Amino acid sequence: MGALYTVVTFRLTGLRFKTSSTQLHVPLRLLSGSLLFTCNAIMWTSFSKALQHCSSSARVTVTTTASNFIFSAILGRLVFGETHAALWWLGISLTLCGLLLLHGSSAQPLAQEDKKKM
Repeated sequence: MGALYTVVTFRLTGLRFKTSSTQLHVPLRLLSGSLLFTCNAIMWTSFSKALQHCSSSARVTVTTTASNFIFSAILGRLVFGETHAALWWLGISLTLCGLLLLHGSSAQPLAQEDKKKM
């Protein structure tokens, strides 16, 4: 969401409104900028909480990065009509496969350690 508000903030400079552009332009930029900072604050708070609850910082980092890429692509397509090359989609698919391997492989040793303790 932060990326969306960043683009909106910077693209507003090119908009030309039919009515008083200076009166509408500044509040829209301020709103978009404040939404950008709010979304970033929420993201960093969630990331910090995930780091506290996870045994590996790599899992949290890869999950956050992959979700950021995916949501940026989806929102870019829906809001701005952006398209991505097939190579980009291949790269994000490989990232998701690695993410699945990372999460799947770390869950099994934890279950085995719990059995050893009993």
